[in-house]
Amino acid sequence: MKGSGSKPARLALPMLLMALSACSNTNAPQHPAPLLVDSELGRPLANTQRSGDAVADRERAQAQARPVPKQLHNISKTARTGAVAPSSPVASNPLGNQPVTLNFVDADIQAVVRSLSRSSGQQFLVDPRVKGTLTLVSEGQIPANQAYDMLLASLRMQGFSVVDVGGVAHVVPEADAKLLGGPVYSPGKPAGNGMLTRTFRLQYENAVNLIPVLRPIVSPNNPINAYPGNNTIVVTDYAENLNRVAQLIASIDTQSAIDTDVVQIQNGIAADIAPMVAELLDAPGNDPTQKIAVIGDPRSNTIIIRSGSPERTELARNLIYKLDNAQSNPSNLHVVYLRNAQAAKLAQALRGLLTGESDSGSSDSARSVLSAMGSNSNSNGQSGQTGSQTSSGTTSTTNSGSTGGSYAQGSSGSTGSGSGGAQNSEQNVAFSAGGVTIQADATTNTLLISAPEPVYRNLREVIDLLDQRRAQVVIESLIVEVGEDDASEFGVQWQTGNLGGNGVIGGANLGGSGINLNGKTSIDVLPQGLNLGYVNGTVDIPGIGKILDLKVLARALKSKGGTNVLSTPNLLTLDNEAASIFVGQTIPFVSGSYVTGGGGTSNNPFQTVTREEVGLKLNVRPQISEGGTVKLDIYQEVSSIDERASNSAASAGIVTNKRAIDTSILLDDGQIMVLGGLLQDGYSQSNDAVPWLSSIPGIGALFRNERRAITKTNLMVFLRPYIIRDSEAGRSITLNRYDFMRRAQSGLQPERSWAMPDMQAPQLPTAAQGVPAVVPSSGPRATIKAVPIQ
Repeated sequence: MKGSGSKPARLALPMLLMALSACSNTNAPQHPAPLLVDSELGRPLANTQRSGDAVADRERAQAQARPVPKQLHNISKTARTGAVAPSSPVASNPLGNQPVTLNFVDADIQAVVRSLSRSSGQQFLVDPRVKGTLTLVSEGQIPANQAYDMLLASLRMQGFSVVDVGGVAHVVPEADAKLLGGPVYSPGKPAGNGMLTRTFRLQYENAVNLIPVLRPIVSPNNPINAYPGNNTIVVTDYAENLNRVAQLIASIDTQSAIDTDVVQIQNGIAADIAPMVAELLDAPGNDPTQKIAVIGDPRSNTIIIRSGSPERTELARNLIYKLDNAQSNPSNLHVVYLRNAQAAKLAQALRGLLTGESDSGSSDSARSVLSAMGSNSNSNGQSGQTGSQTSSGTTSTTNSGSTGGSYAQGSSGSTGSGSGGAQNSEQNVAFSAGGVTIQADATTNTLLISAPEPVYRNLREVIDLLDQRRAQVVIESLIVEVGEDDASEFGVQWQTGNLGGNGVIGGANLGGSGINLNGKTSIDVLPQGLNLGYVNGTVDIPGIGKILDLKVLARALKSKGGTNVLSTPNLLTLDNEAASIFVGQTIPFVSGSYVTGGGGTSNNPFQTVTREEVGLKLNVRPQISEGGTVKLDIYQEVSSIDERASNSAASAGIVTNKRAIDTSILLDDGQIMVLGGLLQDGYSQSNDAVPWLSSIPGIGALFRNERRAITKTNLMVFLRPYIIRDSEAGRSITLNRYDFMRRAQSGLQPERSWAMPDMQAPQLPTAAQGVPAVVPSSGPRATIKAVPIQ
């Protein structure tokens, strides 16, 4: 029984176990196998935990070193049958945010990217230059998006970057990431963790000054630039680093702490106290918190304080209160040192203010000053020229667009009057009116004032307003003259006669020198042009010798000339001060001649000579308005010697060409404008002929000499003023002209020659040595009051 009962039991036990296993499989939940298993690309990490037992640790290490069988993914029934699975919205990314396990150790970068691309559904495009290995391990399961961020960080450590372009992740070297069309930051768009371009518009700080501060925290391979046009910074970097840059810019780009205050002066003069306070509180260095500006307002007798911290403002305010105290022993005597104005001229203005009288002798208009400057200082009188000139033919001239003028020329004692005027301006001026006495000292450029305190305060307010630095004006003038001359001449001359007799019985000598005694003596003195003639031996003339027997001479001449002159005179002058420049020559002109009788029968001939200036002359007087507009009273003259007219036989002396402009214009600072010009086209024709014979058809040309000429002249004058309000502007223009002349000198150095000794032409030194830097002047700034000794 026992034996028979045991056999059915042994047969029923396996069947019972199989039934229980089936029941457990139907009720238990189906757990999918992990999609990412132990890496097929690299060796999994060993368990580094130590228990303290060396033998057990060694056995555990050996067990982990054994090869692990591959665990395959589950294959569905659909895959086995080959049927097509229905499409799903997440088919491109089967994982989404599902947990994954990373276990890549020393794996190839491209293989890791391919593995994550299959798992996450993200499309990657790997640059062939991306090579190497990386380790990417997670302690447990992590979301798929976090695994993607870990891949980006790991690639960044290797020097590679991922740029999203059109939904495709480009894996390229970090240096080339900025060249791809990556995304631009948008507030409503998720940034991710890849390469991104972002702009920051600053409100208070300067974008260019902030670049050196932000450069160290941006990757060296990524660009950061400033656009000064709208004060914007453009950065291309990783998204998480751009968030840090944005926080840093937000903390820096804040409104600066500028503290201002206005202090009313009760006893002193604001224009005297402000320079002393500014000099005492001026801290060396570039610390912005220590900078302070103290300016005195003469109109309201107040001092304006502007500093980088309230503490500095309070320090300046306390110092002003200490200086603005009432004097224990007040006096009516005051000494005012002038910084810019002339004491004598300012005293004259104050006299007119207090007495209501003006010096009519010193008043002059700008036009009279320029007229006096335009006159020739060396001329001794007016000279007249008389003469006659005959011409045959016709002449026509057309002028258009001419603007000109002239000043009266004559004798003037400008040298004596100029020195006298300068002497008068340097004289000490003194006057008394209404209990006020003012004495101007030209030596020290000071005003000595004796007046009650209230009156003195009013006078000081006027003096401080008038004692301002005057602006200067640099005037650039461009004079362009282009001329063209074209002339043609043709004529025939002939002579015949009895060579054995005593004279010439026929001939035609037209057009100047030709068949004359000089032309027959030597062919070298024949007129210019092509000369064709017939010579019949020589003739022996007593007292002269043998000369050529020149019977017929045909002459043809065509001359063509042109001029292109560019003159650029520059002139610097003070506001509302007349100035003049002249570049040219002083030419003597014979104005008369007479003969004085000497002793006996001898006579002494004399000639009177008048010298006139020929060249380029510019007289100007600028007046600057508050808005930067410059009014210019101008007289500009260009004169030259006409060589052709002076050498002609009809000229009685030297002939000059003169073009002048006399006008007043308004220009903005730096604006160029044309003052005027001359456009001239001239045509002239002359015919010299023998009457009746020249009209015979055919042979009439043997008795004519014709000349035709065309003259064109184009003259334009341009002007451009520059206002110089401070020393830096003047230094800038000076350095520009200095470097120009230095380059011109360097281009005219003598060339080396083996036969000549080496010589060095003089050259200006460098600008740092030749032009001194601007040094602030240190002079008396405060008012000195004379107090009588008790």
